[in-house]
Amino acid sequence: MNIQFEAPDKVNGLMTITLETADYQPEVEKTLKDYRKRAQIPGFRPGQAPMGMIKRQFGTSVKVDVVNKMLGEKLYGYVQDNKIHMLGEPLPSEQQAQLDFESDQPLVFKFDIAVAPEFEAKLSGKDKVPFYNITVDDKLIDQQVEMYQSRAGHYDKVETFDPEQRDMLKGDLREVGVEGGIEVADAVLMPQYIKVEDQKKLFDGCKLGDIITWNPRKAYPESDVEVAAMMKIDKEKVGEHTGDFTFQITEISRFVKAEINKELFDQTFGEGTVKDEKEFRQKIADQIATQFKADSDYKFLLDVRAHMEKKVGKLEFPEAILKRVMLNNNKDKGADFVEKNFEASIKELAWHLMKEQLVSAQGIKIEDADLKETAKEAARAQFAQYGMSNIPDDYLENYAQEMLKKRENVDGLVDRAVDVKLTAALKNVVKLDEKEISLEDFQKMLQEK
Repeated sequence: MNIQFEAPDKVNGLMTITLETADYQPEVEKTLKDYRKRAQIPGFRPGQAPMGMIKRQFGTSVKVDVVNKMLGEKLYGYVQDNKIHMLGEPLPSEQQAQLDFESDQPLVFKFDIAVAPEFEAKLSGKDKVPFYNITVDDKLIDQQVEMYQSRAGHYDKVETFDPEQRDMLKGDLREVGVEGGIEVADAVLMPQYIKVEDQKKLFDGCKLGDIITWNPRKAYPESDVEVAAMMKIDKEKVGEHTGDFTFQITEISRFVKAEINKELFDQTFGEGTVKDEKEFRQKIADQIATQFKADSDYKFLLDVRAHMEKKVGKLEFPEAILKRVMLNNNKDKGADFVEKNFEASIKELAWHLMKEQLVSAQGIKIEDADLKETAKEAARAQFAQYGMSNIPDDYLENYAQEMLKKRENVDGLVDRAVDVKLTAALKNVVKLDEKEISLEDFQKMLQEK
């Protein structure tokens, strides 16, 4: 066996593997003997068929299997032993000659291999990277307080509809002038969401018992789904009911936000955690600050990337091979997809290689405990989106365990855990150019990026 590897420009690699008969024949013979023991051939008892017959029937296919297995082992072994930083999978070379598995001549295999460019990605205290501290102001705290009040709010029964309030009407809906037409008891309607102004105004100042004549199809001209839900019919049948309806009001409910009191404190942060409004607002401020820390860290890593890309400069990649690799991985999408997305893919690959070096330099390793903690943080963030901030730790633990059972979640959690550890490490390596910024300006900055 002979293996040769050439990469004159350091990124376009050509590996040539030559297999002599003596390299693979012993394994072929062993495999054929095993075939003979198991072969069920008419006219012969198991294991008694002539070896010549076994070779004629199975010899070539066994040879192909043995050679392919040996090729994979030797190729990847050579790459590993010689520390070749291969990108993607090796591809059969365009220089590959036709192979004859029927003869005993040496088999020569050629593979095109994309090799990562050589470069150095290093950071030190001489590197200055921005870090944005997002200001937690009273306006943000007020918004969060109001959100908690709304989540804990309730509806009171009232006598008169007020279009300025979040009033909800319940009543009997009847189709006008149609024998056997649609009738819906206890239909629910919120007039403030009606799309057409003249239909919306029909409900202004209405009271319990009033009968309003209106046209649902005109009120929601672009949403047959809403009309169908109200009429309790299939969406496809809405077009059959374009006339007027009456709506007799049987109930008016007005939304009332929860008061800022002990009940709201306990419901939001757990019983006895917060004693008064000052502590409530401080707890909310701390909560917002924690969320902002993740946002600041995210922006910091983006800025590290931009700094690193500028410092390293443009990297040369074996584009022709990588396009073939990308096409091979996206056969269903075709060459147009590859051409359209190749530049962005190369940009991500370059950052991936830079990040690999940074992770290695910081000695970052991801353990099971890191994955579990990352899954818990992801679960905590999901619950926080719904205003649930006092989730018990054992519940988060169970939720995280369920997330980790799904293979499709694990890779994403590993990436997130790496980013968290890398961010924390690099904040102690580079010189932070700290800046105070409002949430509004921070969000604008991200959108511009």
